[in-house]
Amino acid sequence: MAEDRILIIDDEPQFVATTAKRLRRRGFLVLEAGSGPEGLALLEREPVDAVVLDVGMPDMDGIQVLRELKMRFPQVQVLMLTGHGNMEVAISGMAMGAFDYLMKPVELDVLVGKIRESCARRKKAGEGSGMA
Repeated sequence: MAEDRILIIDDEPQFVATTAKRLRRRGFLVLEAGSGPEGLALLEREPVDAVVLDVGMPDMDGIQVLRELKMRFPQVQVLMLTGHGNMEVAISGMAMGAFDYLMKPVELDVLVGKIRESCARRKKAGEGSGMA
């Protein structure tokens, strides 16, 4: 079975680096982006199964990224990461097609479980549409 391909989009470099390293140890192929525009540009070149997306980012917030991502890459599953103050935003993200949302700080085992669920959904959706 091929590795699940994940993209982390978050403006906190330490969080991205640490999370990417821990996910790689769990067998994921992880791409990293420090902003929404950077993440969307990366998706143009590198297909992924799931995106771990921070809600609270400057310039282009997680909801704007989600809206653009779902228009351009509808099969990609999105996990929203939110702090306590952005709960309503995360819930509205679910209405826009996000797979789920998690509160920061998130436990690694919980994140891994949700990523695996979202990748399984992505692969199942791909089988039905003839996509890989």
